[in-house]
Amino acid sequence: MDIAPEQHAEEDEPVRPARRFRLPNTTWLRRVILFVIALVVLPYLLIPVYALPFTRPVSTLMLSELFLLRGYDRQWVDIEDISPNLVRAVMMSEDGQFCFHGGVDWRQMRGVVQDALDGEATRGASTIPMQTAKNLFLWNGRSFIRKGLELPLALAEDFIWPKWRLMEIYLNVAEWGPGIYGAEAAAQYHFKVPAAKLSARQAALLAVALPNPHTRVASKPGRGMQRLAGVVERRARASSDYIKCIYG
Repeated sequence: MDIAPEQHAEEDEPVRPARRFRLPNTTWLRRVILFVIALVVLPYLLIPVYALPFTRPVSTLMLSELFLLRGYDRQWVDIEDISPNLVRAVMMSEDGQFCFHGGVDWRQMRGVVQDALDGEATRGASTIPMQTAKNLFLWNGRSFIRKGLELPLALAEDFIWPKWRLMEIYLNVAEWGPGIYGAEAAAQYHFKVPAAKLSARQAALLAVALPNPHTRVASKPGRGMQRLAGVVERRARASSDYIKCIYG
């Protein structure tokens, strides 16, 4: 009796190639990275455009008002149509060295860094160019990330824009109440006068309101706000040497 060699079932199955390890799809990650890079680069492309006198920039807060379907009040006015009282008051209240630094007051900034390293409460050191950069391109709130983005933008603004243009843009995008942006809307809303007709006291009250326009209402000042406005008003009267880059 012939005995056939035993055949194993395994020999009849085709040999399967080894599976290759596939990396997960990273297309979405690349898109996110490119989007973030675009957001970082875009402000530096817009800064030269905003140097042109006929452009009228809007702030990120204004855009958020539109996104939330709330709307806002802002009437652009040129620097010539803004009372010098307001320019002086804002400069003396927000950035007394505006005409002398290049966008960042490094002396003040070093003091803030030292206070942070010492564990002490930090004071504000934001210049008008830094606040303008925040208003135009960034977001509210205190964070080292935002500050890190803010500094080079402020330097770029101050390098490209004349000082008068920087002040003009700042005074047209600053917030002075819920949905109230810019000097003209603020003057009309709080004092029923155009920005060109603001008195020294009205200008000082608007300047004092800038750090927190939702709790400091220029047209309804408390005692503390009145006292601060008096200090700003006195400084503004003596500011001739500090505002030459605007009116020199």
